[in-house]
Amino acid sequence: MLIVHTADVHIGVENYGRPDPLTKTSSRLQDFLNTLDEVVDYSISNQADIILFCGDAYKSRNPNQTHQREFAARISRLATNGIQVFLLAGNHDAPNIPGPATALDIFPTLGVGNVHTGDTLKTHLVETRSGPLQIVSVPWIRKGQFMSSLGIGENDPSKLNETIETLLTQAIQANAESLDPSIPAVLSGHLSVDSAKTSSEISMMLGKDYVLLKSSIALPQFDYVALGHIHRHQELNVSPRVVYPGSLQRIDFGEEKDTKGFCVIDIDPTESPGKRERSYKFVEVNARKFLTIRSTISDSDPNPTQTVINEITHYDVQEAIVQVLIDTPASKYQDIDEKLIRYSLEESHFVATIRKNLISESRNRLGKNLSEKIEPLEALETYLSERGVIGEKRERLLNKGKLLISEHPQSNTL
Repeated sequence: MLIVHTADVHIGVENYGRPDPLTKTSSRLQDFLNTLDEVVDYSISNQADIILFCGDAYKSRNPNQTHQREFAARISRLATNGIQVFLLAGNHDAPNIPGPATALDIFPTLGVGNVHTGDTLKTHLVETRSGPLQIVSVPWIRKGQFMSSLGIGENDPSKLNETIETLLTQAIQANAESLDPSIPAVLSGHLSVDSAKTSSEISMMLGKDYVLLKSSIALPQFDYVALGHIHRHQELNVSPRVVYPGSLQRIDFGEEKDTKGFCVIDIDPTESPGKRERSYKFVEVNARKFLTIRSTISDSDPNPTQTVINEITHYDVQEAIVQVLIDTPASKYQDIDEKLIRYSLEESHFVATIRKNLISESRNRLGKNLSEKIEPLEALETYLSERGVIGEKRERLLNKGKLLISEHPQSNTL
């Protein structure tokens, strides 16, 4: 039984994009759809039995019509090719209050075949072409509804996460113990686990997360634990395998060094629990590259703009989203030509920023540590030497300096 696992598709994230003249949409929308297409194409060509979308199909709980159309078109491709599709509700899919529909409710409403949704914590039995699969769904908990159902007032929010963690752990355990051991079983969850390492999705979270212990989900009844919500791909456990596939596209520069892709696991339904995994792999996708270029300008640099451009030539900027960070002394700030730097980046997809950071002038260039006492005249002589001031001009400045120092005898040292 071949299972494809992905999460955090986030259709609708359009930062660092530019208008696409053909589709009349943001170029970043096409980025996210392209990597999603890689998952769909792989699943169809390899005859996957089921694909698990573990939350956050969209950036927003209220995706626009274009975003819904594009996501639904890809779900339809999977379903019409006989692949079961399981859609778990994530924090970006679900409203915080009871009543409003999730962004995924359109699929069961229309009765789309081979598509299943998980917006409550329960066990699903899905029939795949290789046999049945049990899925324990753990969607994102809507805190407002959760508080109301338990009678927890908003004036006592400190207990909320602890209560959610305790009750979720108990519910997962109860569902696991009720599973049929003769049928393969997976957990599909959109949540944070204590041992996970985060990326920039921290900035996209709504409030402080509740966090489950790894031991509460890495239960022996599960053949695989498929997670979503954390954007960095990572394996937290081996038996059973507990995995975040990460997001399919880089959201911002916080994910610059993350490898993006999806997971594929093949299990043998004829084996007993704990022995069903036949193979597992992470499949990398062609995500848009983010690139940070750093350049430091010295006080004596005769052409700081060219220094930055020379640094850029060391990188492959083609079709990348680029930010250039320049550390410069105040004396060179106005000499940096941002227009010429942007021109040198014309092969990039998008220039996010060219930021000039002022660095303070340091006395270390005088050949002294800041902790040392520096005689004023010695400091002046060194400064003039560093500046290349010689001859008669040097003598006039030194004499003027001596005069000023003599007029202020209290200033014996700098």
